[in-house]
Amino acid sequence: MIKRISNNQLYQLILANIRELIREPGVLFWGIVFPILMSLGLGIAFTKKKDVVTVIAMARPGAGKVFAGDTSPIIIHFLQAKKSICAREQDGSISYKLTMPDDKLGNTTFIFRGMLWQQAMILVKRGNINLILDEKNGEVLYHFDPMNPDAQLTYLKLNRLFHSEEAAVQETNREVAPLTVGGTRYIDFLVPGLIAMGVMMSCMWGVSYAIIERRSKKLLRRMVATPMRRSSFLIALITVRVLMNFVEAGLLFLAAFLAFHTTIQGNPAALLALFLAGNFAFAGISIFISSHTAKTEIGNGLINALSMPMMVLSGVFFSYHNFPEWSIPVIQKFPLTMMADGIRSIFIEGAGFAEMSMPIIILSSVGIVFFAAGMKIFRWH
Repeated sequence: MIKRISNNQLYQLILANIRELIREPGVLFWGIVFPILMSLGLGIAFTKKKDVVTVIAMARPGAGKVFAGDTSPIIIHFLQAKKSICAREQDGSISYKLTMPDDKLGNTTFIFRGMLWQQAMILVKRGNINLILDEKNGEVLYHFDPMNPDAQLTYLKLNRLFHSEEAAVQETNREVAPLTVGGTRYIDFLVPGLIAMGVMMSCMWGVSYAIIERRSKKLLRRMVATPMRRSSFLIALITVRVLMNFVEAGLLFLAAFLAFHTTIQGNPAALLALFLAGNFAFAGISIFISSHTAKTEIGNGLINALSMPMMVLSGVFFSYHNFPEWSIPVIQKFPLTMMADGIRSIFIEGAGFAEMSMPIIILSSVGIVFFAAGMKIFRWH
């Protein structure tokens, strides 16, 4: 039985690809181009704007919809006294818009939205908001992560805003409640994004570039002249990358667990299914990209043109809600965004198969479509 496996063509191809991968682990791209592009993307997203818009959650635990009367009367009376702009959201909840004018530092606009405590916690974990206002025994509570600098700045601005109106909010009725619930830290947001990005980059460079390079060196022509089955070659190439992605993701999670106590709050089986679907999606895209060109320069351009926008826009290092509102629906349709959001939901929101069924189906479908299209036009020489 062992001899039969060792003589198997697919097994030998997988083994050969693993050996080749181990012998050539370094890629100059990660040391030169990637840090530059990453710094540009972060700089654009977090550049100081003249007018800053910050969303604040007004939340109380309970069931059903939250309206203005369900939230803190102290906060509501204060906002009404400040003549803030009141509006009703699509879900029926009430929101208030209040602007702090500042000629030197720029205006700050606060949008206070009433919502359930559970909904507010999910938005905190997703990076959409960073502070929650609540009331207990007639006192206003500020819930935020004390290690989050944006949340600290928001708290200081709100404290200044409320302190200026002693009649609306008494000075003794202010208290800070550090938000230490698991999943609210930046590292909890970052690790799922890095796992998804690792899958994309591994498939793009490990599958696409490997095929293009071998085609440019006439190796594919020599390989198909042998009794090798063409399907075995592509399956072996993809299998090695998927195995390596499992190793890389596992080591990344282990390091985050040991150093920061990062945990998986959702269903591990759903995480495995989503991870495989993401691998298959990017493997199919990689086959399509490398299906025709025989020049490595063109291959580099195609891979960078596809991977770089997703790496910057898809919420790997920061929430994509920092970008203009009109671009968010487009960004959410990127395969990397779906995978990163899905893994993040399982890691920090406790999601399972019910929530992940649609992303798994979409990513699997993307892989099937692009793989079939790539094989249709694939050139072996």
